[in-house]
Amino acid sequence: MKQFNILFLCTHNSARSILGEALASTHPSGKFVGYSAGSTPGTSVNPIAREIAIEMGMDPAKLKSKSWDVFGMPDAPKMDFIITVCDNAAGEQCPFWPGSPATAHWGFPDPSKVEGTDIEKKTAFIEVMNGLQKRIDILAAMPLDKLDSISLKEIHHKV
Repeated sequence: MKQFNILFLCTHNSARSILGEALASTHPSGKFVGYSAGSTPGTSVNPIAREIAIEMGMDPAKLKSKSWDVFGMPDAPKMDFIITVCDNAAGEQCPFWPGSPATAHWGFPDPSKVEGTDIEKKTAFIEVMNGLQKRIDILAAMPLDKLDSISLKEIHHKV
């Protein structure tokens, strides 16, 4: 079975995009290889996002904040789908992506900005994870070899 590469983009690549990468990489369909990056990556992955990703079965060594420039390099993996998960990244000028991947914006509020108890903070991350999970499940059920940017964007409206 062909696997499809999905790059999740966010500004700091520390929370939402990390969750997207982990969900795609560990999706039960086995159809995806997840990646993540940011326009201005942070120095580390948010500890709550890291904990959730590891609970999903993600390799902790792969959980790093990195610049989206890495994926515009000639030796980078070719992406089939590129999905922005924060409104800031969606509005930024993205690098050229080799291979003309399908693109979409699946916006979610930044869970790392939630104030309150540890339970309230983790709940915000789980809400983002659940929203991403629904969209990735829909994506996995589609005829991926025929998918384009328009139908990828429609997933946002089906949830």
